[in-house]
Amino acid sequence: MPASKTARERARAELTREIKDEARRQLGKVGPHGLSLRAVARELGMVSSALYRYFPSRDHLLTELIIDAYTEIGEAAERADDPGAQPRQRWLRVWAATRDWAKRNPHEYSLIYGSPVPGYQAPQDTIAPAARVATALVRVLEAAELTPAMPGPPLPPELAEQARKVQAALGTSLAEDDLVRLMAAWTHLFGTISFELFGQYANTADPADAYFAYTAAQLADLVGLR
Repeated sequence: MPASKTARERARAELTREIKDEARRQLGKVGPHGLSLRAVARELGMVSSALYRYFPSRDHLLTELIIDAYTEIGEAAERADDPGAQPRQRWLRVWAATRDWAKRNPHEYSLIYGSPVPGYQAPQDTIAPAARVATALVRVLEAAELTPAMPGPPLPPELAEQARKVQAALGTSLAEDDLVRLMAAWTHLFGTISFELFGQYANTADPADAYFAYTAAQLADLVGLR
C-alpha cells in the first residue's frame, strides 16, 4: 500500500508540473488576463473537471505560477551572490542575475511585475517568495561598511515608521536611512528591467546592457557601496 501511494503521489506531481508548464506556455500567448483552465485542460487532452481536482480555480493556478516565478528569480539572485566577494561586486552580481533571469523568462516576469490581473488578489503565500531578491540585497548591505553618496534629508516620521516595519519583516539590522535607500535602489532595479523588457528604451538605451550596468553602479554608490 505505501508503494502504491508513493506512485500516486509521483503521478500527481508529474501531472501538476505538466499543467503548470502548459499554463506558462499560454502566458506567452494570451497573457495572465487570458489564462483559462479550460484551455489548459484542452491542450493537455484532459476534461476540465479532472483539472479542477488539481487547481480548483484559475486564481489557484495563477498563485502557483506567481510563487514559482518569485522563487526562481529569488534563487537566481541568491545563486549569483558570493559572500566571499567584496560587497560592491556582490551587489552587481545580484543585479545582473536578476536581469538575466527576467530576460530568459519574460512572460513569468510580466506575471509578477507587469500589470495586475483584474479580479485577482494575491494571497499571503506570495509575500515571502516576493521578498527574496530584496533579501539578497539586504544581506549584501549588511556585510558592508556603508558610505552613501547622497545621505539625503531626514526621513519623515511616516516613512521612518514604514522602514521600521520593513526592518522587522526582513529581520535586518540595517538603519532606517540605509533601508530606504535600498528600497529606492530595489525599485530602480525592477523599473530598469521592466523598461527594457516592455520596450520603453526604444530609440534611447536600446540595447540596454551599458545602461543597466551604469545604473547598477550608480545605485551601488547611492546605497553606500563605494
